[in-house]
Amino acid sequence: MIRRNEKGELSAYVPKKDLEEPIVKVEKPDMWGGLVTLANGWQLALPEMAADTRLPITVEARRLSE
Repeated sequence: MIRRNEKGELSAYVPKKDLEEPIVKVEKPDMWGGLVTLANGWQLALPEMAADTRLPITVEARRLSE
């Protein structure tokens, strides 16, 4: 799940790991269809979506191997 907090900061929640981490880097300005880096170092490949996609949203992101 990708969401934005009241300060406008993005975070990702991974339910299988019960992990929520801030997103510290995005590859593409609109985020979708690119890589995002979490504060713990994980990189997730996000699916292509419209730039105006409303948050929070549950997506199937792929974690890149380390």
